[in-house]
Amino acid sequence: MTKMRSIDIHAHLMPHCMLETLHRGEPWHGVTARRNPDGQLIYGIGGRTQPLSPAFGWNTAQRLADMNSLGVDVQVISTFIGYYHFPAPDDAIAACQEANNEVAEMVRQRPDRFAGFATLPMQDTNAAIAELERATRDLGLKGAMLDDTVHGRTFDDPDLMPFWKAAEQLNAALFIHQGGDTVVTPRSNRYHLPNTIGNLADRAITFATLVFGGVMDACPDLKVILAHGGGYTCYGIGRMDRGWQVRREARAHIQQPPSAYLNKFYYDCLTHSEPALRYLIDTVGADRIVFGTDWPADMAIDWPVSWIIRQQTLTQAEKEAILWKNAQKLLAL
Repeated sequence: MTKMRSIDIHAHLMPHCMLETLHRGEPWHGVTARRNPDGQLIYGIGGRTQPLSPAFGWNTAQRLADMNSLGVDVQVISTFIGYYHFPAPDDAIAACQEANNEVAEMVRQRPDRFAGFATLPMQDTNAAIAELERATRDLGLKGAMLDDTVHGRTFDDPDLMPFWKAAEQLNAALFIHQGGDTVVTPRSNRYHLPNTIGNLADRAITFATLVFGGVMDACPDLKVILAHGGGYTCYGIGRMDRGWQVRREARAHIQQPPSAYLNKFYYDCLTHSEPALRYLIDTVGADRIVFGTDWPADMAIDWPVSWIIRQQTLTQAEKEAILWKNAQKLLAL
């Protein structure tokens, strides 16, 4: 049997340009670090601290060895979520440029194994547009990874429309991935709920603000990928449609029900549930789902390629579409 290809669009990087500076005990564009009593590096960005998980510090050879063990042929690399939280725009611009240069160099050295998403200084819309242009036109990256909010602003904020227009014009894919705090955090920060529940709720809000806010109508060719299967989007779309039917404010910017927009987005396959993945496929179409693993986070599926291959409710054509064909077409790989 011929080996099936796989292209992972949800794989993260802790940039070594940052790590090497922190390991020397020096700050990096406002990022600080210390070591806990066990010697583990604790980094801080924008008042947030987080221990460095070992795999996030792996070098390229270690990354490739793990990809080989998992059966992943290509990673589309995106930085870790700390990059969303730079408080100072100047620090964010410099940090994003260095990280994007590093990702581009990884792609240049191993174009057979890597592609890349940029990270952007979204605090400053003009700077974000400029860096997206540089990343896609000069560095050859395929788009960018974004938080579900821009420092608390949702995607229907009118000040962000120039960014969406620019991304559409650049044919850049935008991978939407949570940044830490979620809608459930003020209610409960326990039991890992901000990730297991809040993450999915945030993705539904992102879909809703892009749709109800008229962004997808204003930018019909915008390419948006929603991480973690789009969260609760598909499972709550009937209620969104009902709101559009009965409430005037829900129809302020759109002439069609929200369900009409489902197949204008892309979704990664990371549902942790075969019935949920089957429902996602049946709702949006197998051609809108791409392979994503969340490498190397602990919430990743342990053997993601095998997980897709062994799903009994998926056809061979659906498995091939999800594992590589859709991403290859979407990102022109």
